[in-house]
Amino acid sequence: MVKKLICIQCPLGCEIEVKLNEKMEVEEIKGNRCPRGYEYAMEEMVDPKRILTTSVKVEGGDIDLVSVKTDKPIPKRLLKDAMKTIKKAKVKAPICVGDIILPNLLNTEANVVATRPVSSRDSNHEATKNKRKKCNTMQN
Repeated sequence: MVKKLICIQCPLGCEIEVKLNEKMEVEEIKGNRCPRGYEYAMEEMVDPKRILTTSVKVEGGDIDLVSVKTDKPIPKRLLKDAMKTIKKAKVKAPICVGDIILPNLLNTEANVVATRPVSSRDSNHEATKNKRKKCNTMQN
């Protein structure tokens, strides 16, 4: 059996062919123009990984949800369990881009991080002012 992939490790987008034997083991990889393509194809056949993007509920924020993503790819086989875990999470505003919402998601060493800022409904609250200063300092 031959599986065809488009490598996403660099802008070249190599068309890779992976030949599998009857036991679904990799016999041959061809079409990659660099070692990263070989590694990508091997990983896709053995244990594919993905960045997970979703949202988390926010308490006391000027919006109800904050967009989040994993800071590194996690095994594709864990995506459903990861979504169940993330769905249970709640975070209090204010939030900065890059804040860790859930550390070490399902023991994958990937953190779930905020991808946008969320202000508190009470923008005059002292904690909100301090957090806003921290967020602004981090962005500069």
